[in-house]
Parts: sequence; C-alpha cells; structure tokens
Amino acid sequence: MKRSKFILLFIFLFIALSGKAEVKLPKLISDGMVLQRQSDVKIWGWAGTNEKIAVQFIGKTYQTEADASGKWNIVLPPLKAGGPYDMTITGKNTIVIKNILVGDVWLCSGQSNMELTMKRVSPRYPEEIKNAGNKFIRYFAVPKTYNFQGPQSKLKSGTWISPDPSNILGFSAVSYFFAKALYDSLQVPVGVINSALGGSPVEAWIDIKTLKKFPKYYHEALRFQSQNLRDSIEKADQERSHKWYSELQSKDLGYRNPSQTWRNPGLNTSGWKTMNLPGYWANTSLGEVNGVVWFRKKIDVPASMANQPAKLLMGRIVDADSVFVNGTFVGTTSYQYPPRRYEIPAHVLKAGENTIVARIISNAGRGGFVPDKPYQISNGKTTIDLKGPWQYRLGAKMAPLAGPTFIRWKPTGLYNAMIAPLENYRIKGAVWYQGESNADRPVEYRYLLKDMIASWRHHWNEGDFPFLVVQLPNYMKAVSEPSESNWALLRESQMKALSLPNTGLAVTIDLGEWNDIHPLDKKDVGNRLVWLAQKVAYGKTHSKYLSPLYQSMKVEGNCIVITFAQVGDGLTVNGGGELRQFAVAGMDKHFVWAKAKIIGKNKVAVYSNKIEHPVAVRYDWADNPEGVNLYTKEGLPAAPFRTDSWMSKETK
Repeated sequence: MKRSKFILLFIFLFIALSGKAEVKLPKLISDGMVLQRQSDVKIWGWAGTNEKIAVQFIGKTYQTEADASGKWNIVLPPLKAGGPYDMTITGKNTIVIKNILVGDVWLCSGQSNMELTMKRVSPRYPEEIKNAGNKFIRYFAVPKTYNFQGPQSKLKSGTWISPDPSNILGFSAVSYFFAKALYDSLQVPVGVINSALGGSPVEAWIDIKTLKKFPKYYHEALRFQSQNLRDSIEKADQERSHKWYSELQSKDLGYRNPSQTWRNPGLNTSGWKTMNLPGYWANTSLGEVNGVVWFRKKIDVPASMANQPAKLLMGRIVDADSVFVNGTFVGTTSYQYPPRRYEIPAHVLKAGENTIVARIISNAGRGGFVPDKPYQISNGKTTIDLKGPWQYRLGAKMAPLAGPTFIRWKPTGLYNAMIAPLENYRIKGAVWYQGESNADRPVEYRYLLKDMIASWRHHWNEGDFPFLVVQLPNYMKAVSEPSESNWALLRESQMKALSLPNTGLAVTIDLGEWNDIHPLDKKDVGNRLVWLAQKVAYGKTHSKYLSPLYQSMKVEGNCIVITFAQVGDGLTVNGGGELRQFAVAGMDKHFVWAKAKIIGKNKVAVYSNKIEHPVAVRYDWADNPEGVNLYTKEGLPAAPFRTDSWMSKETK
C-alpha cells in the first residue's frame, strides 16, 4: 500500500515538474498572428530552467536557451511581407503556430470611440458587414482589465481572428476601417491590436514612473495598490447601488399592483399627462426629478405589418429603459449611451391599435429621450413614426444615485494590464482615439499625452515609432456667439503633441454628432488615419489627403491673414457661400464673428468692421462649431486653431 502511494506521488511530481518545463507562449504569439515586416521580430516565452529552445520559421532554425527563471526569447531578422506560414517552437514539448502573416502591425488604443464595435455602427455599414472577409487582416482584442501592482508580462486571454460576417460585429469599428483602408493602400497583411476601454482617462494608460511628473495621479496610483481599499470601495458602491434600485423597485407605482402593472395594454390612463417625444421631462411639470417615469403611446398598425417581425428604434434614452409592445417585453438597456434597437417578434404586432410602453429610470441628471435620433417601428417596407405625444406618469421619485468610483479608470492601471504585456511585440505604429474623459482638464492633457507617447516609445524600444492621434470631433449644442470651450482646448492639446517626431493628427471636426458622444461615422475616421499614416509612417510626403493646419498669421491693417500648411490642391469653401466659424478680437480679448475670404491657394483673410485693430483669430473654437466649411479641394476640413494664448479661469 505504501509502495502504491509512493508511485502515485512520484507520478504526480513528475507531471508537475514536466508541466513547469513545457514551453509556453504569450497569447499574442499564436495562430493567425501578424509579424511586423522589415523589423527585428522577437519571439518569446517561458520554459524550464536552462531549457534549450528552437524556433523553425520560413526554412530557418533559430536557437536559444531559457535563463534561470525560465524566460527565453529569439529575435528573428527582418522579414518580407507575405504568408501564410507555420512556425514550430520546440523545447521539451513542441508547439506549432499556424497561419502566420508578415505585414504591418498597428496598436489601436484609447477610450470608447476606439472601443466602439461594428455592431454599434452596423445600421450605417450593412454592406461592409455583409462583405467582410479579407484573410490578410487580423484582429487581436486585448482583455479589458486593470492592475495596480505593476506591469503584467502576460495577457489572460486573446486570439487573432480574420474578419468575416460571423465575427465582424465584435471588431472595433475604427480599427477595422483603418486596417481595411491600409490593406487597400499597401496590399500587405495588416494586424491590429485593439487595447481600448470606454471612459478611460489618459492617466490610466501611463506607467507609474512617468506619473511621478504628475503628483496627483502618482499618489492616487499608489493608493489604489491597496487591495483592501479597492475591495472597500467596490463593496460600498455595490451596496449603495443595490439599496437604491431595491428602494426604487418597491416604490414604483407601476408595479404596485401585480395584476395591473403599467405595462398592461388595457390600463386606464385617464389621469396621465402628455409630453412630446423626444425630449426631457425636466421641461414638463415633473421638473428635474430622478426615479422612474413610465411612458405610453397608442399607434395604429396596418394589416400588412400584423404578425410580422419588426424593428423598434427608440433613439437614445437617459438613463435606463425597459420597453414593452402590447405587454410583451422587447428590450432593455442599462445606461444612456447605446442606441436603442429592439426586435419585435412576429406574433406581437396586430392590425389596428397597439400599445408601446417604456419604463425609464433616471438615476441622476435630466432623464428623457435624446432629440434628433430615430424613434420608429419598421418592417423594412412600412415605417411608423413614434415622435410626438406620449402619455407619461411618475412611478417613483428618488434622490439622485451617486455614481460608482470606476476603479478601472484610475491612474496606471490600464497601462500595467493592457499595454505592458504588449511591449515585446513589434509594431509599425500606434493610433490613439481618446480625450473625452479629460475634457474637463484640457490644458494638462497636452503634457499627459506627450509624456504617454514618449513613455510608450521608451518601453517598446523601437525608437520614435509613428503615433497617430484622432482629434476630438464636434459635440454638444452649437452656440450662437464666440465663446470659451474645453473641447476646443483639448483639441489644441492634441495638436500640441505634434511637436514630437513622427506624430500626426486626424481631424474629425466634421464627423461628430451634436447629441451623441459616440458618432457613427467611423469609416471616414479610418480613412483619414490611413491618409495620415501614408505621410507619417510610410514617407509619402506629397500626400494630398491631409487636413490644413494653421501655420502663421500676419496683421495687415484691419485684417489678419492666416497661412495654412497641408492644403493639397488648395483651400475651398465646402458647399459654397461664405466661410463660417472665424472669430476675431482686438486687445480687449473680446471675440466677434468675422468675415473671411480665401486668398490664393493657402491663405485666408479674416476681418470684422467691429474690430479696427485686430490681434487674434480663432477658427472652429467651440464644442460644436456649426457649419464648418473651410476645406481642401480634396475634401478634408481645416483643423481648429487659435492664434492667441488667452484663457478664462474656467478653462485653465
């Protein structure tokens, strides 16, 4: 008996030791990967102490030995674009990596507009989704997580995939359109590593050593190294949220009578008030109340739509909603940003009168329905407009719910978990689409962004690799007079990053939506990034498809003449008419709208009869400059700019 136990113990120890000795690879080194062409490519992993490792690739064998800790790496010489190839890695075990391409690898990072998937923009690009299938494009999604203890060496998960109609909806839209346009331009394989997280501020993507320049963020990063602190915050957030929603549910009059809930199509609504949708109930007699408000609308459905499936579009709603059609639940969304696109099953709609009910939860701020979004039912042939009068009634009034702490956004956490594990993997360059979460701190952003770029380049040890920045688009309500703008200041801070070598700015001031921080036009963003990459990363200095940038100014009497760089075949007024969004000021620093006229190929004269001695000009200096129309003849908008350095106290 003892001998049997000894044999079993020996077997277990042998298996355990054998497992430790096996060659293991990072998630990035896997089937379908793209290796960076024309670069010293590192293949790395882990094995047993002093274990001999061999890598066979494209007819050659490379050898090394693991160090005392089991780490090993082999550097392949520069490779030509091509593939697919297989790679065999041998130690005490053998791993075969299949379907490898050699081409250009780009890191795409930032917050929600870089994270936003093809599913989110799918109504705009049905043909792109239907026809997805380029096997020379590969996509790797980095797991969305954080770590405050230090830089991670490994990713917990992740695979390389090629786009096809079955998986394309999960791709980052900007990443996909960038990769697609880049492949069309270069005809070489393109790999995209998407490492992005919605809502994240730039300081979350910076290593802790660099953060020492910013004591506030450095000390916050140190604080959040404490597991006890993180656990206590998460527990308090969960308890607060659970208590609020439990109280909300118990107070909601719409569910007070289980046999006659307010979702019931036959409910007596004689005492309900009326509100025109879309809009916010703060503008009604309810005022700025938080809690639950129920909305109901009766619609007439033609016989041709009866018993047929249909799509229900409920625009965007602040904050959460549950929607019912004829008493049948058809969809819910838990927060305000996603578009509401719900499927109505075939048996639900009937000929004649139908009832739509929406239960809206507002946990803070102004609840309601975002204007200028689609509110309709459609079966592809017939569309019923849902805008106009709806009945409404307050179900429960609540105090505002304090928001969660969002630990994952705290300084350095995302760098450690989502950037550091990538730094051995050779890349061509990086694309950065972020800034919305730093818009309330626009001036410091210029330093944070530049230091982040410099630190990433340092850690990758590839020199000044190309770094492309997507400038924030137009957003929020337009204003009628020149004014200060944090979003304009942040765009300027993004522009300041261009002082670093091998950087470029993709201007998107005409691609936003005033009522949506997540505009759907991501294809034009991808295209503009590729045109920018042609100059910054691929040396095509004469590329016409770049946005004009402010270069210099000269005062000539009561006029200021602005000179632009990157004008292609010349400046033009997009759509004709007069140039808009130029403002001019004198020594009193008071800006007024100005007249502007294109002179020659690359100059604009700006003046106002109200300013006899002008000293400064601003262009597109607003959250959402309305009607921007200074473009190149190739169709690219001029970048926003100002010639002054004045700032109000509110924007510092």
